Amino acid sequence: MLVLTPKITNRLRFTFNLLLGDLLGVEPVFTVSKEEFLSFDGPKLSYGITLNDDHLFFASNRLLFENGISACEINYFDFQGTKAFFQVYQKTSALPFDVFAASFFLVSRYEEYLPHMRDEHGRFRANQGEAFKNGFLRKPLVNIWSIEIKRVLQSRFPQLKFKMPAFTFIPTIDIDAAFAFSHKGLTRALGGFVKALNRGDMVEFRERLDVLLGRRSDPFDTYSMHLELQRKYALKTIFFILLADYGVNDKNLPVHNRFFRQIIRELADYADVGIHPSYASAGNATLLGKEISRLSAILHRDIIKSRQHFLRLEMPSTYRNLIHCDILEDYTMGYAEEPGFRASICTPYHFYDLDLDTQTPLRIFPFTLMDGTLNDYLDLTPAQAFEVITQLMKEVKVVGGTFISLWHNSTLNDQHHWKGWLKVYEDMIKLAVTS
Repeated sequence: MLVLTPKITNRLRFTFNLLLGDLLGVEPVFTVSKEEFLSFDGPKLSYGITLNDDHLFFASNRLLFENGISACEINYFDFQGTKAFFQVYQKTSALPFDVFAASFFLVSRYEEYLPHMRDEHGRFRANQGEAFKNGFLRKPLVNIWSIEIKRVLQSRFPQLKFKMPAFTFIPTIDIDAAFAFSHKGLTRALGGFVKALNRGDMVEFRERLDVLLGRRSDPFDTYSMHLELQRKYALKTIFFILLADYGVNDKNLPVHNRFFRQIIRELADYADVGIHPSYASAGNATLLGKEISRLSAILHRDIIKSRQHFLRLEMPSTYRNLIHCDILEDYTMGYAEEPGFRASICTPYHFYDLDLDTQTPLRIFPFTLMDGTLNDYLDLTPAQAFEVITQLMKEVKVVGGTFISLWHNSTLNDQHHWKGWLKVYEDMIKLAVTS
């Protein structure tokens, strides 16, 4: 499809390639020549330029033609049962808003480059985001808008062929602590018993004792169950491993622990394995590289997948550090305290560095929900959680998106605080694999 525009910028190219190319399967070709555009006899549209010709016109906002970052005036209105912004007022425009600029604003996380308050972990808060404040956090708005673009194009160019993405499910597991009680060495084991006694928690004390005496399995040792579910439902799970030096927020086993290394290798035999950059490595590219090298040495392969521990994501420094360390895929895009679509999209896409105004090789894989969000932050029952999962998965299936779940090895033991959640997890898988 030929696209006439007054100026071809990196932002414009990125956005059109995402909406037309990735989401609709229509390759855009750009031109600034009115003569070339008028003489072209195939499907064509103009963006920001209207001509006296039989073509499809999309009125534009200034955002895709700008450089730099500045506060944007955003006024919302209802459109086809959803929200829209960057309204345009030319009657000949195919849509009443600049769908391309609005999509770019959302997927680039433009608002996260603007001044904002952070939480105690240095994270952008969900309740500060435009999606949460305006009620569309649980809607993959960009995907929904792309289908509206398809409708407009199809109406004008019935001969145009589309190749829509198919629904995909990717279960992911974060391993913050490989074991609850086992293989931690004498000092940490004794410290655990003392802390349990000081709290008067005899249930944990007896559980620790039973595990260390071999009378029951470690509650975090859910790996065989994960692999069995993967085999049963033909899944391709991704495990993200924390390989940090010990710290207040990084408490996995030591890197040299042979049981830990054995688990990592066994998982990698049947699933994809990525790095789980530590809390301490946020903002520290040298430490990040060290942790990636540890995993690479254990597995004897390059590591290309990543998800930040505690979901510590700061734009654009976190992604720049990952790129510097040759990471190609990141799975951090989501919120800890709310489920939904942080970037208003449920399809993997390339990270666009707003400061440099360029598309990067790093692909962002947005996740839809996390176990701790549903249980800890929102305090939902297992039944209530499954209702949320069902609705979110419906949203993703309708637009042919990618549903990425975030669970932990420690939350699927079906015990204590997580009693009943193993069923939620398997029911989510069943929902994903059935049409």
